[in-house]
Order: sequence, then structure tokens, then C-alpha cells
Amino acid sequence: MSKADKILAKMKINPRDWRIENVKIVAQNYGVEWRQKGTSHVVFIRNDGKTLPIPAHRPIKPIYIKKFIDFLDS
Repeated sequence: MSKADKILAKMKINPRDWRIENVKIVAQNYGVEWRQKGTSHVVFIRNDGKTLPIPAHRPIKPIYIKKFIDFLDS
């Protein structure tokens, strides 16, 4: 089990108090690209073109972590 898999498993159990760096690690492992060009949001982009913007503030609100998990699963 890779580091990203462990982080994702912990995110599913507890979606509170995560940092954007952890989300980027998981995204990179699952082939999801991301961009942040001088903005307060990081936009995650799947291969099919769907996007998910997440605010880069600390900590990330649980609703965004839940949306990210659904974004990876679908």
C-alpha cells in the first residue's frame, strides 16, 4: 500500500483537517493533474476533462475532501 493509498483511506474515515499537499499527493498517484496559477484555489483535472476546484486554505473543509473522494471514485 503506497503513501497515497494510506492517505486516501484516512480521508475516507475522517475528512477533517487535511492540507492541500496531501490532496495533491493522492491526485498525483491516481493520475489526476492539478493547477494553481496564482489563485487561492487548486483545480484538479481528470483525464476525461472533469474538474474540481478546492480552496487551498488550511485546513480544507470536510465537504471538499468528500467531493474529492467522489471525484476519484467516479
